[in-house]
Amino acid sequence: METADEILKVASAAFDKRGLPGLSLRAIAKTVGITPMAIYRHYASKQALIDAVVLDALQEWEDIVARVPPAAPLEWIRNLSEAHVNFALEKPRRYEAAFLLHTTKARRYPDDFEAGRSPVGALQMRLIGELIDQGAFKATTPLEAFVTLAALSQGLITLHRAGRTAGGTREFRKFYASAMQRCFNSFTRKSP
Repeated sequence: METADEILKVASAAFDKRGLPGLSLRAIAKTVGITPMAIYRHYASKQALIDAVVLDALQEWEDIVARVPPAAPLEWIRNLSEAHVNFALEKPRRYEAAFLLHTTKARRYPDDFEAGRSPVGALQMRLIGELIDQGAFKATTPLEAFVTLAALSQGLITLHRAGRTAGGTREFRKFYASAMQRCFNSFTRKSP
């Protein structure tokens, strides 16, 4: 394994255990078996290493999405929404790295999504576009519908992570599914 890859693997594992405070360059270097200064041969700064952790987590999210079986557009979008909440609840630190850490490497709304630089966003906007073309979704743009659905999903997950939702995980999953369904219904011409 290349040293840069090993550093990233150790950094990701450290982040998974302790979050951002776990990303100690000294501890990472010790685990890899190099000096702390040697990290800078592979990552220009600590932020560059954080950026790599973010991109690694985003790749994991894209891999999860790639395994969601194709279906009719609305069902596929619902399945992607379920995959999103599963990722957040089952791998909370990976979710945090993918969606919540500050980085200049993450895709930005709306430019990167309009330009198709997000494989997941491009898939969802394509599916939404199909629903619009079929007359199943009310007049909107694929980007507007995608951002609305993504913002609701991430917002609900963030509230739950912060302990701002009542009940446990089971209750949250029900609440999440219900809220997402209401949002889908707000776009559909008739209730599915």
